Order: sequence, then C-alpha cells, then structure tokens
Amino acid sequence: MPDTTPTRTQPWKRTVYAGLVRPDHAGREVTLLGWVQRHRDMGGILFIDLRDREGLVQVVFSPDRPELLEAARKVRPEYVVGVRGAVRLRAPGAANPEMATGAVEVEALDFTVFNASKVPPFQVADPVQAAEDLRMKYRYIDMRRPSKQRTFRLRHEAAQRTRAYLGGQGFLEVETPFLTKSTPEGARDYLVPSRIHKGRFYALPQSPQQFKQTLMIAGFDRYFQIVRCFRDEDLRAERQPEFTQIDIEMSFADREDIYGLVDGMMAAIFEVIGEKVTPPFPRLTYQESMDRYGTDKPDLRIKARIADLTAEGAGLSSEIVRQVLGTGGVLKGLKIEGGAGLSRSQLDKIGDRAKGLGAKGIIWLKKQTEFKSSLKLDESEASVLWEKMEAKDEDLILLVADKAAVALAALGALRVELLRAGAEKGWAFTWVTDFPLFEWGSEEQKIVSVHHPFTSPFDEDIPHLETEPLRVRAKAYDLVLNGYEVGGGSIRIHDFALQRRIFKILGLSEKETEDKFGFFLEALGYGTPPHGGIAMGFDRIVMVLAGEESIREVIPFPKTTSALCLLTGSPSEVGERQLDELGLQLKK
Repeated sequence: MPDTTPTRTQPWKRTVYAGLVRPDHAGREVTLLGWVQRHRDMGGILFIDLRDREGLVQVVFSPDRPELLEAARKVRPEYVVGVRGAVRLRAPGAANPEMATGAVEVEALDFTVFNASKVPPFQVADPVQAAEDLRMKYRYIDMRRPSKQRTFRLRHEAAQRTRAYLGGQGFLEVETPFLTKSTPEGARDYLVPSRIHKGRFYALPQSPQQFKQTLMIAGFDRYFQIVRCFRDEDLRAERQPEFTQIDIEMSFADREDIYGLVDGMMAAIFEVIGEKVTPPFPRLTYQESMDRYGTDKPDLRIKARIADLTAEGAGLSSEIVRQVLGTGGVLKGLKIEGGAGLSRSQLDKIGDRAKGLGAKGIIWLKKQTEFKSSLKLDESEASVLWEKMEAKDEDLILLVADKAAVALAALGALRVELLRAGAEKGWAFTWVTDFPLFEWGSEEQKIVSVHHPFTSPFDEDIPHLETEPLRVRAKAYDLVLNGYEVGGGSIRIHDFALQRRIFKILGLSEKETEDKFGFFLEALGYGTPPHGGIAMGFDRIVMVLAGEESIREVIPFPKTTSALCLLTGSPSEVGERQLDELGLQLKK
C-alpha cells in the first residue's frame, strides 16, 4: 500500500473540479482532488484518469519527476488522490472529442494519496455491469458513476426550482411533525412505540394531510413542503416505503387555481433539463379517461383509443358475444395500426395476457388481402367492425367482450404494452378530474374513499351522499405524465357537519371518529376557510426527468421491493433490553 503522507506541508485545497478543466486553464497550475478511474503505464510515462463529481481529466506523470511517477504507479482504481499540476493542451491528434476535458491534460507537479481502496465489487462506469442488488448493497460505489452524479444533481436542481417557484407565488415552507397520530389513510402506518408512554404509539405520516389543512385554519393561506412520507404497503417499481412529495395547500382556492399553479410549477421544473412544456395542460374527466384509455393514468403519447362496439356487437351472429351482451356486458375494441403481420403464436400470447388481466380472452380481426378473425364472422359483420374502428389494410383490431370494467382494464393494459415502444417522444401531461368520491372496497367489504376522507364532493351531488354514495363525484384531480401519476389532490371539506357525514358513510363510529380525528374536527369548528391542495410525487417526477424506469434509481439509499435496505441490513432485530424499555414483547 502506498505512503499516504502528503508530499508537501501546504494544505490540499481544490482549485477546480477535474471535469471542469478546459483549454482556457492552459498554462495555469491547478489542484485536483478525486478518485482514480483508471491508470495506464506506458513504461516511461504514466496516465491517470482522475474523476470527481464533474467528470474526468487526464493527468500525466513524466520521467522528469521520478518520485511522483513511482508513487503514481502504486495506485489502483478508486484510490482517493490529490494532484497539483500544470494544465496544457494535448498534442495535435491526441485530443479526445468524447470527453468534455479531451482537449487538455494536467502535468503532475505534486501528488498525494489520501486513501487506498479495496478492489470494488464492480467497476465505476456506465453502463454499469452489476446486478441491482449488488449495486444497492454498495450504493456508495454505485453513486460514484457519472450517470448517478448527474441524476442526483438533477434532483437537487428540481428541488431548488420548486422552492424558487412556490416562494415566488407567495407560499411559505412550513415543517410538520414526523411523530404523529395513527390515522390510516389507505395503507398501513409505520408505528413507533413510545418509551415514556408505554403501550402507546406514534405513527410516521403517510402524508401531512391533516397538518396542512390545520395550517389553513391557522391562517397560513399558502403552504408548501418538500417532505418525507411513509407507507407500509406492497411495493412496485415506482413505489417505496419512504418517499418524498411536494406538498401544497391553498386557502380560498378552487380547482382552477390549483391547475394553474401546478402547470406553472411543472414548466419551471422541466427547465432544469432544458425542456419546454406549455401550459395549460389538457384535461379529461375520470370517466372519459377510463372509456378512451382503460385507465385513470393515460399515456397520451400513444394515440390509439379504445372504442365502444357494443351496439355493433349486438348485430353479430356470434353466440359468445351475444351472451356477454345479454348479461349487461360490453364489446370494446382497440386498433393496432400495421398489426396484421403478427403471427398466430404472437396473437395467442396476447390472448393469454388478456386472460392474465382478468378477461375471458381476446377476439382478433385483421385484414391483408381479406378478413381473418379468431371469431366466426361473415364479410358484412367484419366490415361493420372494421369501419367503426376506422381501420385500414394491414391493421389489427383487438376485441374484448366482458363486463365494462374488465374489458377496459384489459385493453388499457394491452394498449400500453403493445404500443408504448412506438409512442411519440416528449412529454404528455394531462389532468384527470371528477373522480368518484367513494368506491366499493372488495377487501374491506364496505364503501371506502377513492382518495381520502377529507375530499370535498361536488356541491350538486351532496344530496345523494347517503342514498347513492357511489354516484357522488369528488372535487379531486390527478396530474398524469407519460402514463405515470405524478400528483394528486382535491378541494377539501371545510364544513364540520359535512366532514362528520363522510366519516359516518365510511362506517366510522362516533368513538372511532373522535379517537382518530378528534383534534382535527375540533379545529374545523374554529373558522376554517375553503381550501384545497395537491401532493406531487417528487421521486416520480425526477424519475421521469432522468429517464429511469424505477424510483429506486433516483433515491440515494432506497429499499428493495421487499422493503429491505441492502446497504444497512435494515430492518434488523433489536435486543431484549430495548424491547423491555418500550414495554414490548415479540409474539412468537
């Protein structure tokens, strides 16, 4: 291992980042601090690529300084080193146009090793050649890669731009507690036992929902916070047990105020990557989104829409279709332009996928020189469907006959899976509005809130709350970007009596209501202004900006899909002494 004692007594202070050395530095002495990316020993001369957060620069060790050359020969990748040297232009023909610093190199005049490194488990390079689990275990090495450095700088800049925009709109950043009361909002709470009050628990907040509404009551009419939230739920690629959201609340605001504010904020955030998005963003009602795209998170870069062929299906001779329609089902169709060339085995796989999505199967219809279908159709029947779908030769139509929800969900998923690869490039924002206030919870076997119980119903639907709750619409809205939900919010209930009615419809007893929400109901009685807000998924926004497929890639120290931290080994067991202090005993 090389001597790590600095070769001079003067302190080593960086004068420029390695990745920022440019031709205008030529002739100047610089001090560089960073990691060895690689070294190349050419016998009488040695080259080191020195890396820091800004990039790489080539350092040259010449035989004119044999003590430096000998010291440099002993270093290996990921050693932490310092170099003092003179910047010079590379010789003609030796420049590297692939590097931002490729026109220059640094001749070493002094050199020190701050620390050695073990052989890393994978190379610090892009694209990375390591499994995700290994990268997450050694995340501190993974994050040295240039792409990760860019990602987390982008995350920082997006947060800075958010704060600047909202501050400019008169919003105040106010912090809310992490140790709070358990009031489950759809997912399980993470509970924190109290040592002082044994048998009692704090909960980590799933969102600051009640606190931000309480801030409206307190007179802070424009609040925001970039805040951590916690939900103990099953994970997917874009979900984490702890995540960051841009939390916003406004007094005396209607939905138009929220739309305008967020449209402007997203335009400001996208300036970070040099992209221009133009508000106002288009809007779809929840029902329109489901009918056209089979989802409330439509990717509008994909132009294909689902069509309703129920009326046309009623005229078909197929007993299968007629039986479905006769029991209240529907016939829905999706056109795949140029899809007639798909083989029978490929179509069978699509059918199997539809079954996996809950449908009974897929009916396909295509035309090259003549109609071909998986369903027995005569020429006139096929023509009716073909014309309704505005299809052309070489197109393919996929049909699902089933209950409306099943047919839409299956075709909506197939629309994305089959057509996303060919979708237009760019950014497709849309607001999805007018959600149902309630839905039937199959797991709970009762009515549950689609969003949360503080969402205001449409004024004209309030008379139907008790009699027809499932037809009541909510003043709720989601912002969708390229098929990802990046934000969701609503106008809130600010009336004490209406809030109690909602809790009652949700099946909460007076005692449960008081136990869970007593402080908030009390606050509602002290002059609560009309208000509304939104929570934007900051991790998801950064994921889209960075072009990643998983939010794990844009969170510094993420959990796995099974909520494990491979870096620290958490969650972990704790000792009996800690459990005793908390008054806890583990159930075996």
